[in-house]
Amino acid sequence: MPKTISLAHGAGGSMMDALIKEHIMRHFSFQGRAEVPLQMLDDAAVIDDVVLSTDSHTVSPLIFPGGDIGSLAVCGTINDVSMVGARPLALSAGFILEEGFSVDTMEVIVRSMARVAKSAGVPIITGDTKVVERGAVQQFMVNTSGVGKRRPELDRNLKEVERYRPVKYRWLLDANLKPGDVLIASGLLGEHGIALLSFREGYGFETRVKSDVAALNGLMGSVLAAGGVVTAKDPTRGGLANTVNEFAEKSRVGVLLDEASIPISEGVRAACELLGIDPLEIGNEGKVILGVVKEKADEVLGVLHRHPLGRRAAIIGEITSQVKGVVLETEVGGRRILQKPLGDPIPRIC
Repeated sequence: MPKTISLAHGAGGSMMDALIKEHIMRHFSFQGRAEVPLQMLDDAAVIDDVVLSTDSHTVSPLIFPGGDIGSLAVCGTINDVSMVGARPLALSAGFILEEGFSVDTMEVIVRSMARVAKSAGVPIITGDTKVVERGAVQQFMVNTSGVGKRRPELDRNLKEVERYRPVKYRWLLDANLKPGDVLIASGLLGEHGIALLSFREGYGFETRVKSDVAALNGLMGSVLAAGGVVTAKDPTRGGLANTVNEFAEKSRVGVLLDEASIPISEGVRAACELLGIDPLEIGNEGKVILGVVKEKADEVLGVLHRHPLGRRAAIIGEITSQVKGVVLETEVGGRRILQKPLGDPIPRIC
């Protein structure tokens, strides 16, 4: 482990994993009554059926095609609470402002947060504001925390799962997958990272690719009502590659992905080919990867297709004991190992 922090340590891949496990998590071994503790490294923790998640946002630029740091912060925390099977109830918001930052720009961001929170039905009810000297931070940083309660649909969903196989955990956790389960992506991948990078560097792809930032609590309610979902994760930093490797590691299973079935737009493909980066490693902010028992996969897919945020959903792979780790069946007919990235190839996207 290096003696100093690099940007890769915050990019959601194996270097960030090592930083958290070796230098942070081991100091917080006491978890009290937590049912889903820090050590499980899921999107949120659970104690006494109360779900809690927190996230800090340092995106650059602050306003980008399809969203801004405010909408990103609200949606990101709503999504983290939603992924474990909870209904988000409320948010907190903490701001760190740099001396000299534009009040008008701040208002644009705060209005965006208010609009998204209202649309999602999750109010911001408390917060904090700090101002630091010029140069201490880069303009504006946001921390949002979210609290939620167990969805009634989750219990009905898990009862449906148990018609076909046992369930290890009573929440939607990364460790719930078993051979035979199917993976579904809710839509086109890689849009958020490409939109930010293109806008930031002036490549021009942002005219075709906009950030997918969106609150997924409504979509999660719909798919849980269908039943059969065992795990859910939004593929943010490190993208699909990081997400499925976490599934494989925590569930101790193999994952076989079908490259031809993974939904990626032509704009994202073109940008990735030009820049020499893998679209499967790029972060998203409005998508979910679902693990579903195979008997319910088509029904869940149909529910997604009827939802505005799931119209491009697709079955992308399966859980199997026939491979180790994550293996990608390529469009040309071969296979390659899809490893956990060191970090998202695009820095400062969330």
